[in-house]
Amino acid sequence: MSHRALYPGTFDPITNGHVDVVQRAARLFDFLIVGIYAGHEGRAKQPLFSAEERRFLAEQALRHLPNVRVDVFSGLAVDYARAVGAQAIVRGLRAVSDFEYEFSLAHMYRHLAPDVDVVCLMTSSQYSFISSSMIKEVAQLGGNLTGLVPDHVAEALVQKFRTLVRE
Repeated sequence: MSHRALYPGTFDPITNGHVDVVQRAARLFDFLIVGIYAGHEGRAKQPLFSAEERRFLAEQALRHLPNVRVDVFSGLAVDYARAVGAQAIVRGLRAVSDFEYEFSLAHMYRHLAPDVDVVCLMTSSQYSFISSSMIKEVAQLGGNLTGLVPDHVAEALVQKFRTLVRE
């Protein structure tokens, strides 16, 4: 039996913390789908990058992993997990502060899809402070992103904020 998992998120943008979790999850599962959540109308927080831009950035960051595919999805992660035949949903934990949210989310997933397990992986300590929100703020203010995101993501952030300033 092939063990398949889904790692869902907005990945706006993908960070080295995300890449770390993907690399480790790819060792645990035969096949891993990184699911880029496309969002929905009326969502309070709009992503900086479009779903297709986020997919491209993630594909570039993860292309060295042969058992990883990047997809875009909408709707509930558990429904998408079932649709792609995933037996597990991978979640990354950076710090204790993430645990309460992830704990509640895991129980909701269990309620909605008892056949899909949740596997939480602790982000490596050197990435435990990184969040996509923080990365965007640092990039917008011209800070150094070395070691925080893949180089192509840092370049995409610089370009995106240049474009936004011109608009």
